[in-house]
Amino acid sequence: MAFMLFKPVGRALLAVLLVVVVAVAWFALQIDPIFAHKSKEVIITVHGGDSFATVASELHAKGVIASPFALRLESLVLGSVDVRAGSYQLRQGSSFSTVRAILSHAPNVDVIDATPGLTLHEIALEVAGERGVDFANTFAKVATSAATPSSFSDGSSLEGLVGAGTYLITSSTTPGELAKRMVARFRREATAVGLTPTSTIDGLHAYQVITAASIVEKEGYYPRNMPKVARVILNRLARGGPLQMDSTVLYYFQQDGGTVTHAMLETPTPYNTYLNVGLTPTPICTVSKDALEAVLHAPKGSWLYFTVIDKHGDEAFATTFAQQLKNEKLAEKRGLE
Repeated sequence: MAFMLFKPVGRALLAVLLVVVVAVAWFALQIDPIFAHKSKEVIITVHGGDSFATVASELHAKGVIASPFALRLESLVLGSVDVRAGSYQLRQGSSFSTVRAILSHAPNVDVIDATPGLTLHEIALEVAGERGVDFANTFAKVATSAATPSSFSDGSSLEGLVGAGTYLITSSTTPGELAKRMVARFRREATAVGLTPTSTIDGLHAYQVITAASIVEKEGYYPRNMPKVARVILNRLARGGPLQMDSTVLYYFQQDGGTVTHAMLETPTPYNTYLNVGLTPTPICTVSKDALEAVLHAPKGSWLYFTVIDKHGDEAFATTFAQQLKNEKLAEKRGLE
């Protein structure tokens, strides 16, 4: 009778042992997936407040690990990693020890925001803050030379010809690659709004459209103002007089906003649209789709002037200088200088 009981008990123990062996083998393969494909690098982004479970799920979704459950199980033994917010570059099929080593340090991918309105100089300063002065200086050099051409210009500067948005810089990214990515993104954005290198609008060729859009970006600031600002610029160009835009004067002095002094207005620079007639020789900042569309589809109107009239940034538009003076008095009454 005892022998009869031993056989099923033995089989049960054998089954349990087999399950344990399989589980251990499976867990070992999750920890160090020796058969996984390890060549492709991917980037995951951790946001402030993300739990370790959320991070593990993102790692799984990008193919870095095969099982978020196994990673969380390991963390019960070794402790969870305190992952800082930011972007990380990891290889697909990484071992858990590699994942923990990377995530336990500062993010290894730098993030650059080329927001509309920024100049190349300002973008280079942001790059310097993330990757250092040497990288930034090389980036500035390739962005202001023929080393990175754009189909929208025969010139050497990429001012206004970089796509707005976020760029991730990994350890293998070169300054030249970063500039090329920016040019490629702008080309896609321009195509999306119907602008091609051969486009013309109101007598302006594509590069001039972009230049006008960059002034709209600075002068209109908010998308709601931009269409009418674009019409003002087109109207002033059509009448042949100077544009008289403060943003262009400030651009030469590498200032973003602020007071335009009398000395600035009297300084004969290519960007002084009080002394010169027509557009500036280059765009003056990175442009948004809104600014491009404003120039491409400017509303009909005879406006020649505009000014900010409230603290919300709304602008009033006028056809005559007398109307402009009334708008300026309204702005002054509302506490604006």
